[in-house]
Amino acid sequence: MALRGNLFVKVFVGFWLITIIILGSWLLTARYFETQPGRPPVSGPMGPPRQFMLRLFYELQNVPDTELQQLLRTTKKQHSIDVFLLKPDGSDLFDRELIPGVLKVAEQLNRHRRRASIETPRGPMFGHNIYRDTGGPLRAVVVFEARKRPLLALLNKSIGLRLFLAVALSGLVCYALSRALTRRLKALQNAASQLAVGKLDTRIVVRESGGDETDQLARSFNSMAGQLADKIQTQKRLLSDVSHELRSPLARLRIALALAEKDPDNSSQHMQRIDLEAERLEALIAQLLSSQNEEFSSEVYIDLVSLLVELCADATFEGKHGGKQVKFSSKLPQAVIPSHADLLKRCFENILRNALKYTPDNTVIEASLERVGERYIIRIEDRGPGVESAELATIFEEFYRADDARPRETGGYGLGLSIAKRAILQHKGEVSAANTDRGLAITVSFPVYPG
Repeated sequence: MALRGNLFVKVFVGFWLITIIILGSWLLTARYFETQPGRPPVSGPMGPPRQFMLRLFYELQNVPDTELQQLLRTTKKQHSIDVFLLKPDGSDLFDRELIPGVLKVAEQLNRHRRRASIETPRGPMFGHNIYRDTGGPLRAVVVFEARKRPLLALLNKSIGLRLFLAVALSGLVCYALSRALTRRLKALQNAASQLAVGKLDTRIVVRESGGDETDQLARSFNSMAGQLADKIQTQKRLLSDVSHELRSPLARLRIALALAEKDPDNSSQHMQRIDLEAERLEALIAQLLSSQNEEFSSEVYIDLVSLLVELCADATFEGKHGGKQVKFSSKLPQAVIPSHADLLKRCFENILRNALKYTPDNTVIEASLERVGERYIIRIEDRGPGVESAELATIFEEFYRADDARPRETGGYGLGLSIAKRAILQHKGEVSAANTDRGLAITVSFPVYPG
């Protein structure tokens, strides 16, 4: 399973990251404010000092005398905090000048009160009783600078604000992820709406390959829209062609009826004409229905060798009056494929009869069958004039005729090759036409049946 192009992986990793962000932001902010000097310096009115203060007071009580001043300078430099160590008489241990408010905090410390804090214009001050082995009891007063970053001050004071920011941050990430996931679905919805109102040229902009499931869905939609447009266009063209094809025999029927009414003495002749045109209409409708039949199920298995031998013999018999022959050649003893009743028989009958129509008298049509790889290849080549190169792809369409002026007696209805192509496709086969130096060659291929 490709991880980069998998929607499930994206969703899983996305929501996993959201969870990590929520937990991580909570832990990091909590750790930051617990390890940084903040205001208020205690977790509650009488609660224990924060971790930073606990560590600072521990070091103030336990570092050697030679390192104590360095500790105070480091604290001042790194955290902008002044720490005064007051002796019982109120003077600084290192004889520094006291900042206003320091004594006020120190005076609040006694045996019963170990911590005290006040707010001053300079900043908050916090006092705590400590004890050094070499200096005895001392009062440590920590002076914080006034906050210049109100947001951090608020975050330090309000756990609710921190929670709100964590939720807001995860919400932004979720929003971005949701937009990324639903953007293509929204485009698909809009495209489907456009397609539903008849805009058949609607397509979704998507890469040709790769991507996740939404890209695959978009490509499938584009393929479906293209096939739907082709189907509708084909149906429109078919309706136009049917209307055109039915117009001529119906017109002749009306003329024959009018003549029968005006010339009752020759009514039998006119009735024969009416019967002929009715037969032509019936044949046209039958071929049309056959060409549009898409139902197919493999009920039997048929041997292509035996089938083509029989059909080529029948075609030779039909072309006997013009000296036309159909020669079949194959080195295969048999070529069995699944089929449906006489569907393939009608298919090759139409191809062979089409070849007979355009092959001059006293010529030979060549038919062959061979196996190439995992496909059976059937080739039927006539000696006719062929067709224009631009029309090779259209000769299998309904009502196609190379010469539209050709009468029905010789040209048929242009449905034979269309029916043949549909039958071939239903057998998972392929069909194509090509001009040769001798005529037109129709090539049909079927997959070899694995059984």
